[in-house]
Amino acid sequence: MSGPRVNSFFLGSSSGVNFSIILSPIEEETGKLQLANCSGSKRAGDWNLNVTPGMNAAKVTVSLTRNLQLCLPNATDCCAAPLCVVETLQVLACRDSAMLANLVIQAEIYANSSFTGNVSENATIIPNQAFQPLGSCPCDLTAGACDVRCCCDPECTPDLKQLFNESCFTGVFGGDVNPPFDQLCSSQSMEYIPDWFPFLCVQSSLNNTPFLGYFYHGSTSTLKVPSFKIPLQTSPGKLFTGYRQGDPIMTEENEYFTIPQQSMAGQCVGNAPVAYLQNFDAKCLTNLAAYKEGLPHDVRVNSGTGDFVQQNVIYGTIADVGKFITESESLHPAEVLCRNVTFAEHYTFICKDEKIEQINVTVLLGSLCNGEILTQRFTVKFQSLKSTNAEELFGNPGYQVGKPLRAANRNMNASDTFGSLNIWQPAGRGLCTSATYTPVLFGLNSLSGCILEVGINEDCSLLRGNVTEKLNSLIQASHVGKRANSRYSDQNDWVEIMRLNPLNSDTNVSTGNLKGICPDIPANLNIHIMFADVGAVQGIPQQEILAVQISYSTVIWQFQCGLICENSVSFLPITASVQFIEVPAQPPIPMTRFQINYTEFDCNQNDVCWPQLFYPLTRFYTGEPYSQCLAKGLVLAFLVLLAAILSSPWFSKVWDSFLI
Repeated sequence: MSGPRVNSFFLGSSSGVNFSIILSPIEEETGKLQLANCSGSKRAGDWNLNVTPGMNAAKVTVSLTRNLQLCLPNATDCCAAPLCVVETLQVLACRDSAMLANLVIQAEIYANSSFTGNVSENATIIPNQAFQPLGSCPCDLTAGACDVRCCCDPECTPDLKQLFNESCFTGVFGGDVNPPFDQLCSSQSMEYIPDWFPFLCVQSSLNNTPFLGYFYHGSTSTLKVPSFKIPLQTSPGKLFTGYRQGDPIMTEENEYFTIPQQSMAGQCVGNAPVAYLQNFDAKCLTNLAAYKEGLPHDVRVNSGTGDFVQQNVIYGTIADVGKFITESESLHPAEVLCRNVTFAEHYTFICKDEKIEQINVTVLLGSLCNGEILTQRFTVKFQSLKSTNAEELFGNPGYQVGKPLRAANRNMNASDTFGSLNIWQPAGRGLCTSATYTPVLFGLNSLSGCILEVGINEDCSLLRGNVTEKLNSLIQASHVGKRANSRYSDQNDWVEIMRLNPLNSDTNVSTGNLKGICPDIPANLNIHIMFADVGAVQGIPQQEILAVQISYSTVIWQFQCGLICENSVSFLPITASVQFIEVPAQPPIPMTRFQINYTEFDCNQNDVCWPQLFYPLTRFYTGEPYSQCLAKGLVLAFLVLLAAILSSPWFSKVWDSFLI
């Protein structure tokens, strides 16, 4: 054993068995242990023996009772040398005078050398790493030994430092927290310094360095206001009058209201602020050792206007824990420790305009034991105060990219006005019979489809009707909302879906009585959605749907088979595409008569574009700052003008006369 405590197990029934511990010296001549007998006790020297009986086994614990700290001057009850304990123990299990089992323990225990001195109750203040480094020698990685190339290591003697004195680690890792940067006038680290360097270098103290990403005054500095607390003011002189979409929700203590959420990297962040009008569903993995409680549910939340809202909490119990717990390892029954923890938390924020009216929280509890992995779930959903059917609340009137479109049925006055605008989400073999639906998302062009099984004797009229029915099942609506907050009661908030029905070719096209060929099959559904920017609300662009058109593209279906066509099935792929077309809010500038008549100057129709000869000097060129482009252009024009002057004949005559 190398620590102050060791455990073992005595297998079998422990009733009537006496356990004892003795110190066993080793004979110097033979090197053997002395024979032990059952006359010992549960305590020998600085050792203590504890036995915990069980069903079919007894847990035997041997522990050291002495102090393991290194001795300071004039101190007692401590370790005089680093190797503090070197002893041999024997634990005996006896029934009456007969020995049942014998356990030999070789103890080599070192003293605790990590701390020397009296323990102070004052908390250690760790400085802010942006202003002051934590360690004076970060490259000192090995305790009690010299790290090569680490010149600030106190274990390195001067003789050892001479071996790598010229190859020390530079920068923060080597302990130099203020290395001079290249732009510093006093720095000579650059190998080739240009001639203009003395005129454009920076005069600054070494205490003021951008190496850690911050400029500061003096060697150390501290933050006056914690970064986790921010004032409820969006700008100086402007009072906080309500939440805007994306603003962090604040508590009564002027802190962020946090709920564990998943980061971009996939792991869960415990202190993640909740953003206004942004729903999320997070799943976090944890165990009993790493479990941490979140914010208490008695914390009041700032409503947005200075008032505070109390959380309405409902507690429940998880009946089926199999959906949340994954067993990772099996432990001994004596070591199993369980605790009642939170399995899931569901938050519902009831909002009106820019204010939070009510917060409903459902907390589901369950028992978690050590050795089990818990999948915690945290959901946040924002609802409108005027909504009666849990309608999702959007932060601005316009649509947001990635949000589902709002659809409704033809009869807007009926009680059931909900509609849907979907595309396929294939699964399995991609057949239409097993495909599911996914809603059309605003601003995202998409193409989906499925495969329909068709036989060789399929009737063309029935096939057209079947395909049309499959495509029409995606459009279960007659109107689409212009905006994300379109009301069902207002007809002006909705646009009617324009349908271009597929061609009916039963009487116009003859198939020639050929089996396995059907023309004009409406196999492609085209959904064109036209939208435009109609303004901005609080700096956020507002996008509104202007029109929705549905059309069909037809194909000629032909049965596909090999050399012999038997009564098998062929496949007909049918697709649905969604395309968003942005309509400019203002009509384009009409072309001038010059542009119409002289098309050779049109840059869009010709390879050679003379108007773009001076393109780098115009505002449309963004490769470099405009000031630099203008300066380079003027220098180039001056050189061209100078070359033209020097190459002219009259300049040669003037120069010759000047020389004469």
